[in-house]
Amino acid sequence: MSNYNKGFLYFICSVSAMGGLLFGYDWVVIGGAKPFYELYFAISDSPLMQGVAMTTALVGCLVGAMVAGSAADKYGRKPLLMLSAVLFTVSAIATGLFNDFTLFNIARFIGGVGIGVASALAPMYIAEVSPAEIRGRMVSLNQMTIVLGILSAQIVNMLLARDTTVAESQAWNIEWGWRWMFWAETLPAALFLLMSFFIPESPVYLKMKGSQGDRQVTTPLSELFQNKYGKVLLLGLVIAVFQQWCGTNVIFNYAQEIFVGAGFDVDGMFINIVITGIANVLFTFLALYTIEKWGRRTLILIGAGGLGLIYLVLGTCYFMGMTGFLMVALVVAAISVYAMTLGPVTWTLLAEIFPNRVRGIAMATCTFALWVGCCTLTFSFPSMNAALGSSGTFWIYSAICICAFVFLLRNCPETKGKSLEELEKELIKK
Repeated sequence: MSNYNKGFLYFICSVSAMGGLLFGYDWVVIGGAKPFYELYFAISDSPLMQGVAMTTALVGCLVGAMVAGSAADKYGRKPLLMLSAVLFTVSAIATGLFNDFTLFNIARFIGGVGIGVASALAPMYIAEVSPAEIRGRMVSLNQMTIVLGILSAQIVNMLLARDTTVAESQAWNIEWGWRWMFWAETLPAALFLLMSFFIPESPVYLKMKGSQGDRQVTTPLSELFQNKYGKVLLLGLVIAVFQQWCGTNVIFNYAQEIFVGAGFDVDGMFINIVITGIANVLFTFLALYTIEKWGRRTLILIGAGGLGLIYLVLGTCYFMGMTGFLMVALVVAAISVYAMTLGPVTWTLLAEIFPNRVRGIAMATCTFALWVGCCTLTFSFPSMNAALGSSGTFWIYSAICICAFVFLLRNCPETKGKSLEELEKELIKK
């Protein structure tokens, strides 16, 4: 076991992981606000505008992820984490403040940029400061804060949404409820900004900067596409996109459609959303222990195979018109499998498989691909659900999971317990 200050390590990793907390909250809060801001902005009958409102932040994620890698190599990891905290704070205030739909979307875009930066930088920073023997657990801490952010958003949404059967309460929801759902993010965003002043710069970045002197630390994107990185880059891109196109995240973003389609009213929807959030947290917590014992490869294969089977059954149940508890149980099972496997393992593998020299730009490239996957998944779900029904949609997700299982079985290595330098020697062609 390496000698290190465990308390200080957990402190700096926890501060960095606060980016994940805000990532999770900002990403999911819109799902609970959706029924109310759509009525406020009069877009309830416009699927196109509904899609725009749901994907604006995701476009911001693409921009944030795209610039994060080169900026982190040029300016350091710490300044980019601080920038993401500023963006989260500004977006939280502005989203609830604006009465114009265009300005609302601009504010959501700013928050999305913060998500894109934080999602690329937080796991990379944690991987670079953590010893090999606990690196998986520490990077998974980022996923834990993501799901805690998701659960926080779900609980805040449920508490702020007043009785939808009472006219006065519904009027409050439409005028003010959705605003407070976004404003609630301001406090943790400001705390993240404050605490980020007390973390050190990544030792990997300092080493890169020291070895290059006054020369540019930034690695050009073209270097990542050299032949020797081809196999590991393909693996990273597939893992990143698959984490989204496994389909689980539509449950968070389109909970209204999924649970109403399963026979629940709006109030029952909020209760079921919180149930899925609790399962998400519990099984992510379990992943903190299994990721170092079972390994990354085993968990990601369990995730792909397990979700493929669950979605096959879930789609069949929708096709047969089943409703009630069984549907909730299947959704919770899907969330649980994802939370224990693909959720944390994706970020851990992406932070581990690339060599130091290109990790910043590679992590940003794969995170960009992940948010492309998220954006296309989120935007396509309403159309797929309308054209194919819930049954056909989940059958497609099942097929994607099965195909990913085959690819990962053939190509995904085991990385647990190995130093970043050892992994570079094993995975990169010379």
